[in-house]
Amino acid sequence: MAEHHLQLRPVGDDGLSGRFRLGRRRLLSGAATALVASGAGVSAALAQLRVDITKGVVQPIPIAVSPFAGDGPADRERGLAIAEVIGNDLQSSGLFELIDRRAYIQSPDELRSLPRFADWRQINAQALVSGTVQGAAGGGQLAVEFRLWDVFAGEQMRGLRFDAPEASWRRIGHKIADVIYERLTGEPGYFDTRIAYIAETGPAARRVKRVAVMDWDGANSRYLTDGSFLALTPRFSPDGSKVAYMGFRQGPPRVFVADVASGREGTLGDFQGMTFAPRFSPDGRSLLLTLAQNGNSDIYLWDIATRRATRLTDDAAIDTSPSFSPDGSQIVFNSDRGGRPLLYVMSRNGGGARRISYGEGRYGSPVWSPRGDFIAFMVIKGGYFNIGIMRPDGSDERLLTRSALDESPSWAPNGRTIMFARQDGSGRRRLFTIDVSGYNEREVPTPTDASDPDWSPRLP
Repeated sequence: MAEHHLQLRPVGDDGLSGRFRLGRRRLLSGAATALVASGAGVSAALAQLRVDITKGVVQPIPIAVSPFAGDGPADRERGLAIAEVIGNDLQSSGLFELIDRRAYIQSPDELRSLPRFADWRQINAQALVSGTVQGAAGGGQLAVEFRLWDVFAGEQMRGLRFDAPEASWRRIGHKIADVIYERLTGEPGYFDTRIAYIAETGPAARRVKRVAVMDWDGANSRYLTDGSFLALTPRFSPDGSKVAYMGFRQGPPRVFVADVASGREGTLGDFQGMTFAPRFSPDGRSLLLTLAQNGNSDIYLWDIATRRATRLTDDAAIDTSPSFSPDGSQIVFNSDRGGRPLLYVMSRNGGGARRISYGEGRYGSPVWSPRGDFIAFMVIKGGYFNIGIMRPDGSDERLLTRSALDESPSWAPNGRTIMFARQDGSGRRRLFTIDVSGYNEREVPTPTDASDPDWSPRLP
């Protein structure tokens, strides 16, 4: 699948074309009128509209996302669809409360000019998103312009124009949601991303497991493998262009690397034994993998350019599930060298391994946060499977979930949200997200049962 390039440019007070253009004087006078009309609320309007996400429990910002205006039915239909993508993205984060569209007083066409901020304050909107769409009917190039408004201050906070192939309309919606998220939280968004996962179909005794890739919200799912062999643990490269996974084909199970766009793939090395648990380095030049030989498993570093493997652990215990720190200097991994599966951190070259997990239970599937502040993991404790996080030194351990089977945590690229797989009592396997604070657990829809999720970086 070819990638579509999205061109964008800022939209200022007088940066839009046609009926959407606003003169600077008109914008400023409108803002002043809104402030005067608010009376006692002037001091509040002068404060910057922003979500404080440093707290464990966040009061969501009420936000209105108007359908984008268009000159014809096709443009208006596409404008509604883009607005729905934006609204769903923002609401799913748990940081925004989407106001019901039936309460909107102004129409999309009326929002081509300066909004009547009093109308939006009346329905308790603190932020407003409006925009226009052109080109949907032609099936070629799409031009989308949007603005983010601070309703109480009566002023524009952000504006951009996107030019891209019409087929990229969902990506445009995700990118707009990313811009809004970052403007109002101060952190990068994570909506213009993909999820690699294992799509599962068929009865338990003859389960078909294929590597699949989809948008972060479950749309546009497609397969990278055909189901003729068992596939597990897909992992994105740092640029999101490739996926490494474990495949059961002829001979021992091996690690393969597939190109996301073309589907072309190759084997990673020629080892005398089973290789599994791949994970790319932050610079994309190497991969960590586990090699099982003679009943023992050790961690190796595979250099992509030289096609050489360096052994990092040499222990009678089972060492597996390695994950790099964001700067590539350290590796967290799972080992039973302490008598049960626990988490350890070692240097990139394999030296100085130290234990970091000291709680009860059996630990596994560690993965370092993109921000470097936490390590997510799975732990089996008291008959339940939990997703948890801890600091890289093992402090501040917290369990975020608990069920009969929660596993395979993966971080959003901003380090704020974790995706994981859950199996319920009926045997159905699904994907969920949860905020790092332990709140806002949500299911991510998939066309089939799903497991082993891995979150891509933000797309270019």
